[in-house]
Amino acid sequence: MSTINLNSTSITAAVYLDKQAVLEVEFRSGAVYCYFDVPAATYKTLLLAESKGAYFNHYIRNRFAYAKIPART
Repeated sequence: MSTINLNSTSITAAVYLDKQAVLEVEFRSGAVYCYFDVPAATYKTLLLAESKGAYFNHYIRNRFAYAKIPART
């Protein structure tokens, strides 16, 4: 599990937990969300996408259950 910094105008970084099939996404706003039951192939394609934000919006957002992670203080 390592954080991958993404060159995106909307997404700062992503972490994929393979055994749990959980994708953690940190947005430029600072918000962090976990998306559940995300296939590894979807995560890998996100990393390769020319536009990470467009790929995320089309293939991940509103397609998987998610939870917002509370801000760390």
